[in-house]
Amino acid sequence: MTDKATAATAATETQCPLCQLPLPGELVRSDQWVIIDANEPMFPGFTRVVWIEHVREMTDLSTRQRQDLMDVVFEVEQIMRTSLNPHKVNLASLGNQAPHVHWHVIPRWSDDVAYPGPVWVGGQDTEAAQHRRAQTQRALADYHGALIQRFTA
Repeated sequence: MTDKATAATAATETQCPLCQLPLPGELVRSDQWVIIDANEPMFPGFTRVVWIEHVREMTDLSTRQRQDLMDVVFEVEQIMRTSLNPHKVNLASLGNQAPHVHWHVIPRWSDDVAYPGPVWVGGQDTEAAQHRRAQTQRALADYHGALIQRFTA
């Protein structure tokens, strides 16, 4: 890498919100990925699995790296299902704003504010949705503890 390219990469990383340490909501970090609580107030339990290096697309990862990342995403989903008991789990990889492949792992319930639509659209904040959020908030410590235990053991 040239000195100019190295300087450009360093400048990008210092400005990148996903390169800041520790990340807000960071739960577990490996040498390849980090699991964070996305802290989405209307969707408690919303979790992100972020590839640490600047990689924009899944196909920029090696086959082994892709498999390792998806194994983590699927394990997060399974722990989420066991700990939070959602009606459905949404998996999404959008990543249009940060140069890091990352996956959104989102617990959904039939009474959440946006169901059955995507969480990014919003919706009606009903009494049932407020009750669901409060119930989920109470379960987050166990969910986070299960993630930490699984990925640091």
